[in-house]
Amino acid sequence: MTTYLRSAHPSDLDALCQLEHDCFDGDRFSRRQLAHLLKGANAVTLLAVADAGTLLGYGTLLLRRNSRQARLYSFCVRPEARGGGLGRRLLDALEAEARYRELAAITLEVRADNRVALGLYRRAGFQLVRWLDDYYVDGCAAWQMQKRLESEAREAV
Repeated sequence: MTTYLRSAHPSDLDALCQLEHDCFDGDRFSRRQLAHLLKGANAVTLLAVADAGTLLGYGTLLLRRNSRQARLYSFCVRPEARGGGLGRRLLDALEAEARYRELAAITLEVRADNRVALGLYRRAGFQLVRWLDDYYVDGCAAWQMQKRLESEAREAV
């Protein structure tokens, strides 16, 4: 199966809602929240799509005006599409977008019990920053993580 990455559009709302429902038991975005991410938020949402048009995953970077830091606000890959490198491709593409915008860092929060996601983020260069007790609706704690983005130009100076 061939997959490609592309920017999300408002017409992707139904597929994003279904993906949220399929991937998350709780702490999922509502249709209204997803619509805002697609239309009104200062955000970049990338989709991972199968050649047949099936949405396999997505990631959203929230951008702050007058800030050089982005927040990985949401990230998921459909369970049956995991383990083949798709999550890493999507994460790398979001990082490339942040670098293109000359941002200095990406932060995120991840469930403390999500070992797969923690492993993905650590392998991608994210560092643990702090522990967040009782972060999720079900009481699960989270790790806040950060990755500094140093451009090759800045490193050469």
